[in-house]
Amino acid sequence: MYKFVMPEVIFGSGSIHQVGESCARLGARNVLIVTDKGVTDAGWAELTEKSCREAGLSSVLFSNVSVNPAVEETVQCAQTYLTHGCDAIIGVGGGSAIDTAKAAAILTTNGGHIRDYEGVDQISKPLPPLVMVSTTAGSGSEVSQFSVIVDAERQKKMTIVSKSLVPDIAIIDPDVLATKCARLTASTGLDVLTHAIESFVSIAATPLTDVHAKSALKLATQFLRPSVASRYNKEAKEMMAMASLHAGLAFSNAILGAVHAMAHTIGGRYPLLHGDINAVLLPHVMEFNALAAPEKFKEMAVLMGEDVRTLSTTAASEKAVSHVRKLAIDIGAPLTLSEMGFEESAIPAISEIALLDACMITNPRDITAEEVAELLRRAL
Repeated sequence: MYKFVMPEVIFGSGSIHQVGESCARLGARNVLIVTDKGVTDAGWAELTEKSCREAGLSSVLFSNVSVNPAVEETVQCAQTYLTHGCDAIIGVGGGSAIDTAKAAAILTTNGGHIRDYEGVDQISKPLPPLVMVSTTAGSGSEVSQFSVIVDAERQKKMTIVSKSLVPDIAIIDPDVLATKCARLTASTGLDVLTHAIESFVSIAATPLTDVHAKSALKLATQFLRPSVASRYNKEAKEMMAMASLHAGLAFSNAILGAVHAMAHTIGGRYPLLHGDINAVLLPHVMEFNALAAPEKFKEMAVLMGEDVRTLSTTAASEKAVSHVRKLAIDIGAPLTLSEMGFEESAIPAISEIALLDACMITNPRDITAEEVAELLRRAL
């Protein structure tokens, strides 16, 4: 028996103009727009407000979302919603804005502390209508049942998983990717690749998720380089937006693995780009996990364009790992944790906390705190 959850998806050039009409279809009259400074500066928040006005809706803007959104931001966002009598939420941005919008939605109808909803299926009351507009080819949060929020008190990122968090409508407009710099394009693109790989080898993978994971993997390895090279390459932008969509649908249903469990924990302690952490950890975790899913790793190498016809399964798996390493080098991604400011002294605590992350449950190979620590040392 397989289950697969996803929102209504509107994909294509200019689709961001559909946001107001999409909210109106859901019965909204006064929407909260959740975004960040970068999206606001790029003009996408203003365009969203305009679309809402044209659909006959009033709107309130909350733009105080940081790169790694924290508990306090979700509380402020929820209070803004309640204070202004809003009846729907639009998230405009990457994973940070969309995850904040989802977490705030939980608090508006369920109350309590956001920590109460950590883990799987802890939400009991329906959420407000949710329309999510992705502005990065990266997080996949616009189609997923995840929200990840920093709990500074515990120095970790909380993972909230619930079908209630699947947005009603997801809007993916490749045109908005032209405003992203090469640095952010590379980081978010490597997050897409990590989503594809981890969901493909997840113990919760199904034929339904494999279709999306393989499509994402093939597209990302083919189009991430040209997307980083030029913000005006429309084909590359469209294909990376599609890769992100496929990867989001895959991991929302198959969940992820050790890379994300470790990255969530590191991101709770260090203010680093999530995609950068993934980029460094991914090859090391792939080497560790290859033992558990050798045939899938061989298939990955083929999807990446590697010729493995004469190679053993082990050698083919190594080709997949080396391809990921080469891709990271080509697009200028960080190659070690230490160059990003990660300290070796943090390894013992992070190793223990990472084991408790929900994403670790679906990693294809059993892993101990000692093995997590060893992977982190290799990534230094």
